[in-house]
Amino acid sequence: MATVTVNEDLCKGCGLCVDACPKKIMALNSSHINKKGYHVAYCVRMEDCIGCAFCATMCPDVAITVEK
Repeated sequence: MATVTVNEDLCKGCGLCVDACPKKIMALNSSHINKKGYHVAYCVRMEDCIGCAFCATMCPDVAITVEK
């Protein structure tokens, strides 16, 4: 199983990772805001992650890491 980690300090809530995920398990957390005032991305169902790292590749701020 893969593990997706989002560095909340770097995430600006652009949503590119949400659009890039083929399993549609990335989302923006509407109930949490980081220090910069952005809704941060998170993985909704980690057990469904296939480890493709499309989310990390699309992230312009290098805020996402994917480990297998």
